Amino acid sequence: MTRVLRLAMGSVAVACLVLALKLSAWWLTGSVALLADALESVVNVAAAAAALVAVRYSAMPPDANHPYGHAKAEYFSAVLEGALIIVAALAILREAWGAFFAPHAPDQAVPGLLISALATACNFGWATLLRREGRLLRSPALLADARHLLADVVTSVGVLIGVAAVAATGRLWLDPLLAAATALNILWSGSQLVRESVGGLMDEAVEPGLLGRIRRAVSTSADGAIEAHDLRTRQAGRFTFIEFHLVVPGSMSVDEAHVICDRIEAALKAEIEGATITIHVEPEGKAKHHGVLVL
Repeated sequence: MTRVLRLAMGSVAVACLVLALKLSAWWLTGSVALLADALESVVNVAAAAAALVAVRYSAMPPDANHPYGHAKAEYFSAVLEGALIIVAALAILREAWGAFFAPHAPDQAVPGLLISALATACNFGWATLLRREGRLLRSPALLADARHLLADVVTSVGVLIGVAAVAATGRLWLDPLLAAATALNILWSGSQLVRESVGGLMDEAVEPGLLGRIRRAVSTSADGAIEAHDLRTRQAGRFTFIEFHLVVPGSMSVDEAHVICDRIEAALKAEIEGATITIHVEPEGKAKHHGVLVL
């Protein structure tokens, strides 16, 4: 079992625990703001389960029908999670709208808030772990889950402060107002997640910092070549695909050109974990005098 898969399974367990705690807090208090917080955790459970399925599928090796592997399955999970977040936000807004016209004071506020605070602490600890491991493992599904949980933590802290203020001041209108604010924050988070995940599915180029590292690795390891042009990149989960044309002197033998290609591939793989490289060798007559010049 891979570490990504173990973390995805852990996310399902943590999401179920946090949901149980938040539902308990809402049941004790009757607060619509805490109900909004719990509804987001319902999404967390569904999203964590979807991420688990996607991680299992993305770990499958390439086959005849999927020669580039199955890593993009994680982007589908992230898109689904973003869509579920948006649905949860709309459900929360509906509850908040009804509560504006029939507000009520929270019951058993102290124990409810303590339980909700415990759930928030669990989310924060797990989100921190997921973010660190997701970056190391280059997993879009884990990073999406981490981002969602951290957004959940921020809104949960705001809800805790607000419900405490409602109990202390008796201003009942604060409760549905907090629920509505929570929904809007969740809605923004979900839309951002969908946008980034769709970018992965649409084969966006790697971010500028990584592209610069790729160009430097090619330039400094291609001694004997003339230039590299038509550099194309894309990201698919943990894998980075790099393609370019390498121009070499026309008199160079195939063996000599192959040695240069091997050296470039080794440099790129040392710089970028999970790099898959395709190099098309061309004679100097094909030089375009732009792209990556060999140092």
